[in-house]
Amino acid sequence: MIRFGLVCEKEHEFEAWFRNGDDFEDQKDRKLVSCPHCGSSEVRKALMAPAVAKSRKTEQVALGMDETQKKALAQLKALSEKIRENADYVGDKFAEEARRIHFGEVEPRGIYGEATAEEAKGLVEDGVDFMPLPMLPENRN
Repeated sequence: MIRFGLVCEKEHEFEAWFRNGDDFEDQKDRKLVSCPHCGSSEVRKALMAPAVAKSRKTEQVALGMDETQKKALAQLKALSEKIRENADYVGDKFAEEARRIHFGEVEPRGIYGEATAEEAKGLVEDGVDFMPLPMLPENRN
């Protein structure tokens, strides 16, 4: 995972996590990345210095999170946990199952799983509403 500093067309600064640089570009091109301040999907990468942490204790300092960002991170963690607790995990069959729900082939329910960028693009083209779950730093541990 990689964290990018981003800037919207109104010069609001924010950060977001992505699997890699190509994932950011793909989501940006499909207007899936938007400013949390104004909602604009016209975003670009900001100039960033690398964050280097020597220990767990210095990690928050290296990330440079202020209280607002810490609160937002806590809310993202809570959202992710709530989704995982109240939805069915369908693994790499996410796109297939999301379509079945969307087209009324199975009873509607909350699901989560994995999808490739190509599968996600296909879901968007089919009009299927979904959102990527936030990938948080502790998900990698």
